[in-house]
Amino acid sequence: MKYSLKSAPLNLVVDLDGTFFETMGREEDPLYQLIFENRGDITLIFNTGRNIASVQSALTTGHFPLPDFVIGDVGASAFDFKNSLPIREIEDPIENRWPGKNKILELAQGLQGLIPQDVQQERRCSFYFDPLCFDAKAFAETVSAYGCDVLLSAGRFLDVIPRGVSKGETAIKLLMLYQLDKRSTLFAGDTLNDLSMFKLGMPAVAVGKSESGLIEAASKIRTTIISDKVGSLGVLDGLIKVGFVEKCETHHQTSSRKSELVMVYHRQPFDEIKTGGKTTRQLPKSPNGIIPTLLGLFSSNNPGSWVAWSHHDSNKDKFESHVAVDPVRYPNLVSARVPLSNEDVNIFYKKFSKEALWPIIFSFPSKIEINHAHWEHFKKINRLFASQAAAESEKNGLVWIHDYNLWLTPYYLRKLRPDLKIAFFHHTSFPGPDIFNVLPWRREIVESLIQCDHIGFHIPRYVENFVDVARSAFDVRVTKRSEAAPRFLHLNCALGVDSYATKIEIEGHSLSLGAHPVGIDTERIRTALSVESVRHSIKNLEQEIKGRMAVLSVERLDYVKGPVEKVAAFEELLDKHPELHGKIVFINIVTPPAPGMDVYRQTREKLDQVIGRVNGRFANVDWTPIRYFYRSFSFEELMAFYAVSDIAWITPLRDGLNLVCKEFVEVKAQTQRLGTLVLSEFAGASVELHGALLTNPFDSRSLTRGLMDAIAMSDAERAARLQKLSSIIRENDVTKWGEGFLQALRDTPTRKAAL
Repeated sequence: MKYSLKSAPLNLVVDLDGTFFETMGREEDPLYQLIFENRGDITLIFNTGRNIASVQSALTTGHFPLPDFVIGDVGASAFDFKNSLPIREIEDPIENRWPGKNKILELAQGLQGLIPQDVQQERRCSFYFDPLCFDAKAFAETVSAYGCDVLLSAGRFLDVIPRGVSKGETAIKLLMLYQLDKRSTLFAGDTLNDLSMFKLGMPAVAVGKSESGLIEAASKIRTTIISDKVGSLGVLDGLIKVGFVEKCETHHQTSSRKSELVMVYHRQPFDEIKTGGKTTRQLPKSPNGIIPTLLGLFSSNNPGSWVAWSHHDSNKDKFESHVAVDPVRYPNLVSARVPLSNEDVNIFYKKFSKEALWPIIFSFPSKIEINHAHWEHFKKINRLFASQAAAESEKNGLVWIHDYNLWLTPYYLRKLRPDLKIAFFHHTSFPGPDIFNVLPWRREIVESLIQCDHIGFHIPRYVENFVDVARSAFDVRVTKRSEAAPRFLHLNCALGVDSYATKIEIEGHSLSLGAHPVGIDTERIRTALSVESVRHSIKNLEQEIKGRMAVLSVERLDYVKGPVEKVAAFEELLDKHPELHGKIVFINIVTPPAPGMDVYRQTREKLDQVIGRVNGRFANVDWTPIRYFYRSFSFEELMAFYAVSDIAWITPLRDGLNLVCKEFVEVKAQTQRLGTLVLSEFAGASVELHGALLTNPFDSRSLTRGLMDAIAMSDAERAARLQKLSSIIRENDVTKWGEGFLQALRDTPTRKAAL
C-alpha cells in the first residue's frame, strides 16, 4: 500500500523507543518511505528521553529517516540536527535553572529503592525506582525545593528535571522558534513521560502497546488518538485519522535513467549488514570522510550513480542491481551494484590486489606473487565495472574511477563509451618505473590509464613517477608543467620534486594530470569533540596516562607501515635514555586487516614478539612502556587518543598520503592543546605538511632522533609548528579536494579521437 501527503507542510514530533524506532529501521517501513519521498514537506522532530549522542549513534544502525531537530533528555536538550548545533535559545534557560547532577545525587543518597541510571544525560538525572519501597511523592517534595520536578514512567523510571521542563513544553518552544505551524503538527508517543505532548491541545497519537498510564490519562483529552497499531505503523495510523495522510494507488514505472556523474569505487557508500537472512544498510564507518565528500558532489536534482561491488551468491538470494543510497540527502542517487561472489572477492581483492599489486605500489617488489590466472580474473572484474558504468552514464557524462583495484576499467569503458569524460584518482602512492615495471602486465595497465582525460595523484612525485612509467611503454611529450612550491616541499624531503607535468601528449591525445592530496573533514572532528562521551574519554585517558608524555601511533596492520621497525626503534630509545623510563608511554594502535588477509600474518607475529620483548624488558609495577591495542577504534574514540597524546609518531615505510597525521593536528588545534607531529618522509603527506618533523623510517637512528627532538622541543616551537600545520590542513580540507578534482575534470577539453 502506498501513502501520500494530503496536506503540506507537515510537522511530525515523535518519541523514539517504542514509537518511531519500533520497526528497527526496516527499509520497507511505510512511514519511513512516506518521509523519504516527501522530505521537503515534512519537518521531522525526534522527542525522546535519550541524550543527543545516543540518538546520533542509533541512526547508524538502521534505515531511519534523519531528523531536522532532536529534543532529548525528556525535554532538557534541543539540537539542530541538520546543522549539528545545540539550540541555545532553548537550552540556556534550562541550564540556568538546573542545580546540577551532583546535587540531585546527593539528595537521593541512601534512599531505599532508588538507583541512579548509568547513562549520559544533560540537565536531568535519571533513576530506577521500586514503587513498593520508594516514596516518589516525598522525593518530589525534596527536589522541589531546588526548582525541580519529578517525572515517572513505566512504573519504574524516574527523572528529576528543572521545573516546567517536559517534552511538550520544549516541543512548543521549538515550533515557535522556527515558526512551524502548530495546526500542521502531529505528536506521537507510548509512555507516561510523553503525556505532556498530549496536553498541548494538538493532535497526538498513542501507538499500540502504549503504557497503560498514558492511555488512561490521554484518552480523556479530546485531541488524542488511540491506535492499535504498534510503533511507526501507529504513527502512520494517526496521520491518516487526522487527515494529514491518505492511502493512494501504487503505480510502478520503469525508467531508463542516465547519470551526468557516475562514481566508480570498489566500496559502496554504505555498509551492508546481513543478519538472519536479512540485509540492513547503515552509514559507512570509514573515518576519513572521503565517501561522504564524494556523496556531497551529487546534485539533489540530477540523477547520479555510484558503481560498486556487492556480495552475491546466486544460489541463495535474489540480487538487487540498484538500491537507493540515501533517499533523504541524495534522492536521485542510486548504488548500481556489480554482483561478486565470495570467491570473486577473494581472488580479485584479497589475493591479486594485495599480493601482486600492493607490493609494487608501495615499492616492496620482493613480496610480489605473480599469478596469471588471477590476472585474468582481475580483468574480468574490471570489465564488469566498466560495463556497469557505461550503462549508467548519460551521453557525454562524467565518470570518476577510484584506485588501483580498477586500473583496467578505463580501457574497457573507453571502448564501450568513447563519448565520456573519464577521470581516475589514486588513493595510494605510485612508484617509479624501476619498481612498477616489475609487473608483467605493466603495458596493459598504462594503456588503460591513458584512456582517461584526467588522472589525479596525491603529490607531484607520484605524477612524475607515472609519467616516467608511461614513457617506458609509449612515446610521451610533456606539454605543460607546474611548480611544486609553495604548496609542496621539494628540498630536504625524500618525495620532493621541484616541478611536475600537468599535461602530456600520448598515443595521439592529450592527458591532464594533477596533484590532489586528500584532506580531512574538519567539521566532523569539531562535531565529534563536542560529544560528551568523547570528552569523558579524554578525561579517562588523561587519568590513565598519569601525566606521562604520550607518544601515539595509529595504523593498519601492514608491512608497508613499518610497525615492527617502529617498535624496535622505541626499544632503542629506552636503551639509550634510561631517564625516560616511567616518564613516557607509547600508545600503539594497530587496526586488524580484513578477514582472510593471510599476507599480513607474519607481520602480526613479529609485531607481537617485539612488543612483548620491550614490555618484558622495561615494564615495572607502575609502568608499561607500550600500550598495545590490536583492534579497531571508532572515529570518536580516536579523537580522544589524539587529544591526550603529546606526539604523533607516524612513520610508515611507505604511504600514499596518511590522514591520521592530519586528524591529529586538527584535534590539537581545535582543543587548543600542544602537540608535535613526527612524520615519515616516505608518507605522501610529508611534502604537504610544512612544520612536521620528518624522519627516515628505514634508519632506526633517524627514528629515535626524530622522537627525541619532539620530546625536547620547546612549547613555543610546538605552538608555531602546530599553527602552520593547522592552517595548511584547514585550507585544504576534504571538501575542497573533492570539488577541486571534479572541477579539474570538467575543465579538461573534450577528448579527440586518436589519428
